[in-house]
Amino acid sequence: MTLAALRITNVHRIRLHARGQTDSHVLVPLKDQSTAGFAVGDWVLTDLITGNILKSLNRKSVLQRQSPRTGNQPQLIAANIDTLFIVSSCNADFKVGWIDQFLAMACESGITPVVILTKADKVESPSSWVKQVKELSPDLIVEAVDAHDLIQIKRLERWCQPGQSVAMVGSSGVGKSTLLNTLCELDTATGGIRESDAQGRHTTTARSLHQTNAGGWLVDTPGIRVLHLYNAAEGINRLFPEITELTEKCHFQDCTHKSEPGCALKAALSDQSLDQSRYQRWEKLYQDSNKLSETPDALPPTWQKKKRISKAIKQDIKRLKGKPKA
Repeated sequence: MTLAALRITNVHRIRLHARGQTDSHVLVPLKDQSTAGFAVGDWVLTDLITGNILKSLNRKSVLQRQSPRTGNQPQLIAANIDTLFIVSSCNADFKVGWIDQFLAMACESGITPVVILTKADKVESPSSWVKQVKELSPDLIVEAVDAHDLIQIKRLERWCQPGQSVAMVGSSGVGKSTLLNTLCELDTATGGIRESDAQGRHTTTARSLHQTNAGGWLVDTPGIRVLHLYNAAEGINRLFPEITELTEKCHFQDCTHKSEPGCALKAALSDQSLDQSRYQRWEKLYQDSNKLSETPDALPPTWQKKKRISKAIKQDIKRLKGKPKA
């Protein structure tokens, strides 16, 4: 038996690709085992002679989303990631709510988010686009670049050094493949976008791990059209710490922030110490993250009790209906 720690570079339906310490790719066959539990970026202990995976090593971080196609079970995006490149572009593809969801995902996973605004060369004032993103969070790192410009892309290499791993997410047509090609000296296909609505074509069809010019690792992901957060309550709380602090000061623990007396959120909105737009973003993220979730912890603290009570009432009614009549 020859053991080695390999890092998964591709996940397919019935097989995995992994990379050894010598940078050679290894085809890792799975016997009577699903690939669903593995993510690109995972480290696994493998018997090189048989190709059997003996153990998955502990992850330091994991990116996942909720998928209706898998019965609302989490869909793994990447593992052991240090930085999340949230890629948008300076055109109609730019959506604050879209960036918010990825920020919550990063915060939930304990991963540093960096927003990359591509196509900066196509607009007169890239700084105005950067300002819009900066307004989401004052400490947020934002880089506006021309993805074809090697000098500008050099600014991104501080997150791509040896020992560091980056995952790159965004919708189709925002320039992820171009960034990948420039950061890793690859020649993957890139697709154009429709000028009418800035909608792009998918050129990346599967998640994959690549070594960057700077020596680190980058996980490329297919364009995401719909994002459902998976149990991201903690991430949302971290993204809006001042709102989380206010909810703890409400008079009622199950406050819905609608009509209850002693609501700290309502008071803060009334005296304008809490920005209305931040409150609306916070509320929308919680609503969106709960659309497909059946887990009470995926709800904001103010709604968790209502969810549990409603579920208990339904169970009581079901038990009563099943009792034989006296």
